[in-house]
Amino acid sequence: MSTTTVRLDDEDEALLDMLAPEYGGRSSAIRQALRNLAADRRRQNALRSFLAEWDAEEGPIDEDDIAAMADRYGL
Repeated sequence: MSTTTVRLDDEDEALLDMLAPEYGGRSSAIRQALRNLAADRRRQNALRSFLAEWDAEEGPIDEDDIAAMADRYGL
């Protein structure tokens, strides 16, 4: 296991202190945050891929439909 130094401002320190007990410590909270960030990125990439496929097969999606889907699914 490697060690990485991270510099946090006061606000980020407070957030980490708030989350650390829930995840069993500061390092565990940071690891979980990285996993969550990576999962978000994978979802974003999957959505972009889906939209590109849709556009290629069905044509452009109406912007109002996209906004409605984003609102519906909390995107």
